[in-house]
Amino acid sequence: MSENTEKTGKNDIDYPFVTLPGFKVGLQADEKTKIVSKGILAPVLGRKTAKEADFFDNRKYVAKAGKRPGLFDASEWTEADDSLIFSTWMPPIPSPAYARLVKSRMTGVFGKFNPEQMTISITEECPNHCIHCALPDKRCHSKLTVDETKTIIDEALEMGVTYVIFDGGEPLTYDGLEELIAAVDPKKAIAGMFTSGVGMTPEKAQALKKAGLYSVTFSFDHASPEKHDLMRGKEGVFEAAVNGVRYALDAGLLVNIYNVLGPHNIGELDDLFSLASDLGVHELSFYEIVPTGRWLNRPESVLSEKDHETFRAFLKKHENDVSGKENGPRLFPGPVIVSEMGCMAGRQWIHITPEGDILPCSCIPVVYGNTKSGKGSLRAAWKKIRSDRAYSKKQGCLMRDPEFRRKYIRLDWCHADDAFSGKEAGWKSGPIELNIMIPD
Repeated sequence: MSENTEKTGKNDIDYPFVTLPGFKVGLQADEKTKIVSKGILAPVLGRKTAKEADFFDNRKYVAKAGKRPGLFDASEWTEADDSLIFSTWMPPIPSPAYARLVKSRMTGVFGKFNPEQMTISITEECPNHCIHCALPDKRCHSKLTVDETKTIIDEALEMGVTYVIFDGGEPLTYDGLEELIAAVDPKKAIAGMFTSGVGMTPEKAQALKKAGLYSVTFSFDHASPEKHDLMRGKEGVFEAAVNGVRYALDAGLLVNIYNVLGPHNIGELDDLFSLASDLGVHELSFYEIVPTGRWLNRPESVLSEKDHETFRAFLKKHENDVSGKENGPRLFPGPVIVSEMGCMAGRQWIHITPEGDILPCSCIPVVYGNTKSGKGSLRAAWKKIRSDRAYSKKQGCLMRDPEFRRKYIRLDWCHADDAFSGKEAGWKSGPIELNIMIPD
């Protein structure tokens, strides 16, 4: 039983989400979480928020945070003596940033959506050649300047964004990364980063932590070095990722492993879990591969229903796992979340490319504006996205929807060879061009 629960009783709330006249809801956290709601309005509002509440109920969490020895120090993001890190994907509970997230989710329940998560591909530069990269090879070496990115961050925070993720390319190649991280106000949002691990050093990990990085996500395609390096198009990337994880953990960062699930690795779920457990990461996140970027002309190479059954069986095997890194990482089941709650693209997620183009997510190459067009460009693009009926309802990934692809995506590829060719599987280099639709 948690320290707060021991003091206040089994029906009290240790980590509050919402406190309103007549309604209070939050979590208790022992070996797993438990949703507790109170107040005269609880029966009514509880029904409205049941789907959101189920996401948190009876779940494994990442860690408890506080100022006591051995706990993750979340004092940069919250003044609470005790807080909960439910997932590396969200702010501590409670915290000002989490309160902003709850407010956004509550308005979303009633049909008004605000961007909650923003990914920024700050640079196109990358030392890898990943077969499934979502960023097409434009060979432009594009990147956003520090000042441009800070302006984007400021406007995003004004709009309600609570999670800013720096992406690429490889963000570790970007000069000024620490300055961008420091520009994310910890009272409004958390700052995260996606990386292959190439370029991470002990000193870099410490510098990122000092700048205010909350969590870092390392991409692992396979649990074996040979297969991972093949997908990444470069030898030594697996070793760099493993070392990067260790450096990040030593620096006191929250660490997440991100795996893109496809037919090529669905049989490695147990191996990936073992890898994440052995490394001692906080969370292991799975997302289904999306036919976009270098994978755009492979819409058939996604998970089959049998593959989804395999994934669900894997989750069931771990449904009784209790919290604590010694019991393995928390699992973030992206395919299940999307199937139950719908895709976030254009509803809670917004993406910025190295050219400043504004997209509904990093996987949908449809431009709704550009951040270089002046003040208010992000807000104007979001309004345009929300007025597009394509994002008006709860649904699965639009890039797997044949009708959406026919309407919005033109497959004008140049030298788009199949990424796989039997035993000679690997990335075949060559110029690739992608024409996209720009809505009026």
